[in-house]
Amino acid sequence: MATVSHFEYGWITPALSYALSVLGSFLGLVCAGRSRTAGSGGQRVWWGILAAWAIGGTAIWSMHFMAMLGFAVGGTRIRYDVPLTVASAVIAVVAVGIGLAIVGTGRISVARIVVGGVFTGAGVAAMHYTGMAALRLHGNLDYDPVRVALSVAIAVVAATVALWLAVTVRRLLALVGSALVMGVAVNGMHFTGMSALTVHLHDRQGQLPGAGFSTLLVPIVLAVIFVVVGLVYALLAAPTEEDRAGTAYLDARREPAPTTAGPATPPDPAGLRAHSARSTLGQPGTPFPRRRDDAPR
Repeated sequence: MATVSHFEYGWITPALSYALSVLGSFLGLVCAGRSRTAGSGGQRVWWGILAAWAIGGTAIWSMHFMAMLGFAVGGTRIRYDVPLTVASAVIAVVAVGIGLAIVGTGRISVARIVVGGVFTGAGVAAMHYTGMAALRLHGNLDYDPVRVALSVAIAVVAATVALWLAVTVRRLLALVGSALVMGVAVNGMHFTGMSALTVHLHDRQGQLPGAGFSTLLVPIVLAVIFVVVGLVYALLAAPTEEDRAGTAYLDARREPAPTTAGPATPPDPAGLRAHSARSTLGQPGTPFPRRRDDAPR
């Protein structure tokens, strides 16, 4: 049995993984709140997709691989199967997206939250063990079934709590507290699942297929940066519920422009209009004045 280390670089990797899970959870909760208050179906779908990317992609999947940076097995190198690694990311995002869709359609109820939590938690657990199946090393991976079941239970509970928070929490302080709690739950699920792992080395060691972690680290970090920056920009650019209420209030207070029944009469400072009204000269049908017969010649 090989020696397995989960904290090869000390506290740095678990601290970074926790920070990623908190950041992704916070952004996901904010996006889920925008989805609830969206004015159209298209906007609700858009904010739901962003929430799934934030929670599934950053809070869960990126946290998993950041924590795996500190994973090492004595006596063998570790490489990763790229297609399975990508598949684990897709599983996480899709599972969270379906869970948000379950609780976000129709009236909020305990049954919807529980069903969505079970489905999402199972998806999170599938993401974790699919990511572990992507490991390529000179040995066999064995798992303690009791701890595996415990990790799945933690994933289901964490997902249920996350979905409940996504549809109920709105205040900023509550969002921060919820993200901190979700970070603890996600990391607890990960390290519980990792504690179930044992590795039995092979006698022969050859060339390992797959990509090294250093090869995957750069695209993963860049993807996280682009996703976080995009989410922050989307949240800052989109008007909030308070902004829309303020705009409606200002529109209601704005006085309507005065309307006139006809064209405005131009000013007549010299009084010519009054003189012309009294005079008969130049009016239609008025004969031109002629010289009187008795006028002196």
